[in-house]
Parts: sequence; structure tokens; C-alpha cells
Amino acid sequence: MNLRLSRTISRRTVLRGTGAALALPWLNAMASRTSAAESLEKPPLRSVFLFMPNGVRPDHWTPAGDDESWEITPMLKPLANVKDEIMLLENLWNEQTVGRNGHWPKVPAFLSGGFVVRTSGRDMDTGGTSVDQLMAAKIGDRTPLPSLELGVDEAYTGVDNIGGGFTRIYGSHIAWRDPHTPVPKEIVPRLAFDRLFRTGPAEPVVSGFTPRQPAVVKSLARDDTSVLDLVLEDAKNLSRRVGSEDKVKIDEYLESVRSVERRIENALKPQKRWINEGQFDLSRPKPGIPETHIEHVRLMLDILVLALWTDSTRIATFMFGNAQTGRNFSFLDGVRGSFHGLSHHRNEAKTLAQYEKIGTWHIEQLAYVLEKMKSLDEAGSSLLDNSQVVFGSTLRDGNRHDPHNLPIILAGRGTGLLRPGRRVRAERDTPLCNLYLTMLHHMGIDAKSFGDSTAALRGLS
Repeated sequence: MNLRLSRTISRRTVLRGTGAALALPWLNAMASRTSAAESLEKPPLRSVFLFMPNGVRPDHWTPAGDDESWEITPMLKPLANVKDEIMLLENLWNEQTVGRNGHWPKVPAFLSGGFVVRTSGRDMDTGGTSVDQLMAAKIGDRTPLPSLELGVDEAYTGVDNIGGGFTRIYGSHIAWRDPHTPVPKEIVPRLAFDRLFRTGPAEPVVSGFTPRQPAVVKSLARDDTSVLDLVLEDAKNLSRRVGSEDKVKIDEYLESVRSVERRIENALKPQKRWINEGQFDLSRPKPGIPETHIEHVRLMLDILVLALWTDSTRIATFMFGNAQTGRNFSFLDGVRGSFHGLSHHRNEAKTLAQYEKIGTWHIEQLAYVLEKMKSLDEAGSSLLDNSQVVFGSTLRDGNRHDPHNLPIILAGRGTGLLRPGRRVRAERDTPLCNLYLTMLHHMGIDAKSFGDSTAALRGLS
């Protein structure tokens, strides 16, 4: 049956039920209601950070040739169709991870470059806020979700006494709202999908860590009064009576409250958004975790792309696995064991071959998401054209736990700010944070420095 609407409807129309609301997809009936006040004039820039644990096989990763003449290596073959859309970045590292445990302190430093304090979990300190969360703090109010954090492994708990006494929470998160607070990642596809189509902000719940967010902040949804405005005087009086360490904790707590308030405010007010009029074929996922790992990963990557394409967020992270992930990759031909276990290959040919197969499988998933982003039209360009996508690991070779010359790929054209299709070799031991400083500038954030950066990374445009 063909139905004809007698009048246009707003693109902010939602389907409402008891305690829930579901946003509608783009409908032709919304077209005449769209105005410059509601939509952006051109596609926005997105920033994506994809983390793979356990490193790569260096001799099958590093190519021959320079600049645009570099040759595809065995591990990079899955990227052949998007070779012109990527840059292979070399000689980047996080200096603060040198000489530390092989895994746990390296993961939170991936996007912050900070020095991670050894702790059993009570007083976590990563030495810095991750770059994605700095972006979210500065420009996250432009979208319904300031950022989106996804993964496939549950957060770890406990302490790795064999690995130096570090809390395993460190190895479960690359996104850190501040040096002491990880941002939980969502690993259930349906819950991640639903975050894109609900009227109120929500934090994902992940076993092993509960974000410190006071329930009293919910009162903001009932009126325009800020909780902080109500308690600010008491907070000042309390700060005068405590030591310097407690003052820092109070400030962090109040900033956490303010962050939640901003998210609620964002949900209650209309925002300018980029509207794509094409079709994204993705149904609401079934409950729970998919049966196979490949299905789980692909579904989460699809949701990530959907979030970017609908301008639900412009900042996203995805973890292919936690530090020392016990994920068994025996579903790959010729592989018998876990990624972490096989990363300790001892240069034995049989084990090394299996380690490489797992790493290459991850590159196949990177190729999948980049090709999907490239296929999505945005006013004559593509979603990939309007993105800067980082893929990398905190180790070069898992057997040596080598932090030098990390395997880093930068994909996309960054709305014209990036010139991909090249091999870019920085000076030896250039801070990885130099790349992040450049990405911050691309996002319109006027940062003088980030982490241990020394300057913006040259040679990307």
C-alpha cells in the first residue's frame, strides 16, 4: 500500500513508547523542513581510533619504496583496494612506555602518551587524558553523543602480579576521560546500536568498572538548574578544609558532574547536524553477543560507521581486543591458540606464521571498515574523505614487546587536510602524540601541545 503524507514532518520526529523513544531514519517528508539552521553546509570531519593488541610481524609489515612508490607487503595485502586512501606512518612511539611492563601500561598510553602509574586499581593514573576524550570535551557538544567507545572484550578485573603488579583495568581501555577515569566501552551490539537512537544520554555498563557519575545529576532533566550551581558554594567551603590531593579529587568529581550535565543539555536541545540522504542497511542487532568473533567485530564496526554517517558522533574508538587478550583464533586456518600466546613466537617459524595470520586478519577488518566508509556518499565526497582514521598497536613485535617504530596507519583525507597513498617516515623516535596534536588542529582545537608532543607531525598534507 502506498501512503501519501498530507504534510511534512520534522527530522527530529521520534516514535515514542513508555519510557523509550526511537529516532526515525531520513524520510522524504522531512526534506522541506530541513533548513540551514538545522543542517550543516558541508560534511564535518570525523576522528576514529582503532586499537589492535600484540603488535605485528615486522619483516612482513614494513614495505620497500618511499612516499607514493611503496609496495604492499604480505600483512598489508588486504588494504590493496584502499592503498590510495592510507598513509603508513613510521618511527612513532610513546617514550613513557619504554622499560615498563610489556602490555598493561602501554594500552592507556596509546592515545595519551602519558606515564602510567603502577597500581592495583585504587589510585589509577595514566598520566593524561586520551586524545579522543580531549576532542569530545572541546567539540562533543555538537553531536548527540560526544564520543562513542566500542570493543569486543569485557573489561578485565584484578591485578597481574606476574606482569608487574598493574591493574588489568589499564589494559581494557584506550579512552580516558581524565588520568584516573576510563570511559567504559560497549561490547554488546544491540546496546551500542540503541545508543544512537535514544533521547537521553547513557553510559555503557561494562563488567569490571563503573563510571563515577552521581545520580543527582538526573535532576537537570526536570528543570534548567545546574546541580553545580546549587552546590558550588558548599564545594568551595569544602575545598578550603582539605589537602591538595583531595582538592584535585573534588575538582575532578565536579568536572565529571559538569560533563554529564552537558550531555543531558545536548540531548534536550536541537543541534546542527550533517544529514546524509542515502541508505545505510543495518537492522537493530539481536540481543547478546554474536556467536562468532568475526560477526561480533563486523557488527560493531558497522555500528561505528553508522554513528559517524548519521552524525550521531564525530569521535569514536574501537578496541579489537584488550591487552593480553585470551581470544582464541583457531577459527582461522592453520591457527591454534590465542593472539597473545602466539605473539610470543620466539622466532619459531610455525608459531610466527600463526601470529602473522592473526595480525593479517585484523588488517582485513581494517580494510572492511575503510571500504565501507569509502562507499558512503556525502555530497559528492565519501565518509572516508571526511575522516581521519588511526589504526595501530602499542607494540611493534609482540615477542619483544618493542615500543619503537609502532605499526601505525592513518587513513582518510581529513576533508582535504591529509594526502594519503604514501609511506611517511618521521625521524626516529618521534612522539606518537605529534600525530594527535595534528589531528586536534584538524578538528579545530587550538592546542599548543598534547601529551609528550614536540610539534605537529609534518608531511601529512
